Amino acid sequence: MEFTVQQIAEAVGGTVEGEATRRVAGLAKIEEAQAGSLTFVANPKYEQYLYTTQASVVMVARSLVLRHPVAPALVRVDDPYSAFTKLLEFYAQATRTNKRGVEEPAYLAATATVGPGHYRGAFSYIGEDCRLGANVQVFPHAYIGDRVTIGEGSVIHAGAKIYADTVIGRFCVVKAGAVVGTDGFGFAPQPDGSYRPIPQIGNVVLEDYVSIGANTTVDCATMGSTLVREGTKIDNLVQVAHNVVIGRHTVIAAQTGISGSCKVGDYCVMAGQVGLVGHIAVADRTSIAAKSGVQKSITQPGRSVQGYPALDLRDSLRALVVYRQLPGLLHRVERLEQAANAPEKP
Repeated sequence: MEFTVQQIAEAVGGTVEGEATRRVAGLAKIEEAQAGSLTFVANPKYEQYLYTTQASVVMVARSLVLRHPVAPALVRVDDPYSAFTKLLEFYAQATRTNKRGVEEPAYLAATATVGPGHYRGAFSYIGEDCRLGANVQVFPHAYIGDRVTIGEGSVIHAGAKIYADTVIGRFCVVKAGAVVGTDGFGFAPQPDGSYRPIPQIGNVVLEDYVSIGANTTVDCATMGSTLVREGTKIDNLVQVAHNVVIGRHTVIAAQTGISGSCKVGDYCVMAGQVGLVGHIAVADRTSIAAKSGVQKSITQPGRSVQGYPALDLRDSLRALVVYRQLPGLLHRVERLEQAANAPEKP
C-alpha cells in the first residue's frame, strides 16, 4: 500500500515542502526510518534526526524553523503528534485482519445472544444470558461470564477474563490477560485475628471507548459498580480496586494502583507506578508524576503533583533541591562541631 506525499498532506490537512509526488509505503521512528517511509518530529529532542534521517517524508510543525537543509520532503501541520496518530489509526485499520465468524471449538450458552458480524475465537467461552452487540470480537481463550453485556464494536483479546454482570460499552478494548470484574479485596478482621471475606456483590461498568491494558485488573464493587467512564485509557499492569470511579478521558500508566473507593476526575493523567490510598478524591485535570504516592484528596482542579507523599510540583522540586544539599550541609555541621569541641590553645 503506497501513498504520495500530497495524498498524505491532504489526509491530515498539511502543506508540502519538497517533492509532493514521492511515494510512501510505511511508517517508522525517525532514528530508524529508511527510504520509502514516513516519520515525524514533535519533540524538540528529536529534531537532530531531521537532518540525518533516511526517511522520504517527515511530518513537522508549521512553526519549525530549519537550521540546516533537509533531504526528505516535509509535511507541515499544526500538531505533528496528533497528525501522525491519525495516520497510524488509518494504517492500522487498513492492514488489520477483520476477523468474522466462529472458530471451533468455542462455547456459546443457549441463552446468550451475539449480534451480526461478530467473531468468536477458538476455546472462547460466553456464559448464560450474555448480550454481545454487532461486530464484537472475542479472541481465543477469552472468558465471558454470565449476564455480561458488551456493546457494539468492542474487542476482548486473547485470554482476557470478564466476570459475571460486567457491563462493557461500545468500541471498548480489553487486552490480553486483563481481568475485569473479579472480587474486590475485602476482608473483615475477626476477634481472633483472622479475616473473614466480605462478599463482593457489585459489578464493573466500562463506558464507551474505554481501553483496559494487558494484565490489568478492575475489581467489582462490594455493592453498586466500579465505574470507568467514557474514553479513559488504562495501561498494562494497573490495579483498579473495588468501588473506584474514574472519570472521562483520563489516562493511567503502567503499574499504577488505585485503592478502594477512590474517585478520580475527568482528563487526569497518572504516570507509571502512581499509588492512591483508599477513599480519596482526585479533581479534574490533575497530573500525577511517576512513582508518586497520593495520601489525601486533591480538591483543586488542574494541579500537578509529585513525590511521596505527593506535593504540589513546585514544592516538590524545591524540596528536592534541599534534599540534594543535605550531604553538604551535614559536612558543614560536622566541621562546626569539630571546631566547637576542639580544645582551646593556650
